[in-house]
Amino acid sequence: MPENGPLQPARADGIPGPLLAEGPLGHVPAYGTAHLSMLALLVVAAVLLVRWARRAERAQVERALRIAGWVLLANSVFWTAWGFMPWAWNLEESLPLHYSDALRFIVPIALITRAPWAIVVSWYWGLTLNMQSVLTPDVNYFVWVPLEFVEYWIAHLSGVLGPVVLVWGLRFRPTWRGYGLAYAATVMWAMIAFTGNALTGANYGYLNRAPDGASILDLLGPWPQYLLVEAVLIAVVWALMTLPWRLLDRPVGAPARGRSSLVRGPQDAQPSSSTSASRSGPSESVITRR
Repeated sequence: MPENGPLQPARADGIPGPLLAEGPLGHVPAYGTAHLSMLALLVVAAVLLVRWARRAERAQVERALRIAGWVLLANSVFWTAWGFMPWAWNLEESLPLHYSDALRFIVPIALITRAPWAIVVSWYWGLTLNMQSVLTPDVNYFVWVPLEFVEYWIAHLSGVLGPVVLVWGLRFRPTWRGYGLAYAATVMWAMIAFTGNALTGANYGYLNRAPDGASILDLLGPWPQYLLVEAVLIAVVWALMTLPWRLLDRPVGAPARGRSSLVRGPQDAQPSSSTSASRSGPSESVITRR
């Protein structure tokens, strides 16, 4: 299931009993063999994809990323529907209220359309909120282990690789306006999840109460204090993720894309017949799509 899957009934020694019969993929503790394998795959894939995006023919890259986006989008629809099936339904996990549930759709949209809002949201969410599930998973599967294992890592690895290819590979750079939009989207999604939790009694994102067991949130104080601390930490970390690109762009003057200048486009981007440019500064043009 999305994020950390539903826990199975535990034995007296604390080990989830039914999982023992499901093989080594039934439970993925942090830094076990399966987890380390996925981290290695992520690093290798990120390096290779960035090199490919920078060196391959631009039309070939664009076509491949659009195809990948459509495949990921179709898979996201399938997996969201899977969570509502009788055999997989669980109120605590099946509703698409995790940030990673939204990211499943935002990353494909960014790959298919290059929509500036999708690029910046996938950049900030994918490399921070999504990374918690990449770096510290504690996942249990309870329906069909191979499928759930693959779906978990497709979602979370693509949440990193998508924005990495777009930003480091194709050189789309977030701006301060993009930073602001991504933060506003984060607050909005938190309000949606908070409302869903209040109506159902669930606790997506641990927004409505603290986790039952020990977690990294314990370092941030009790609920609701840790929500405020998280909000401040996110603002600071995302600012640090934006500042280097802004400093790099000062002498370069990369063109801004989108009506709100949410991202700056790659140096070799050329406006098509369906775009229009307008002056917005001494050496900056804003490119808008119809």
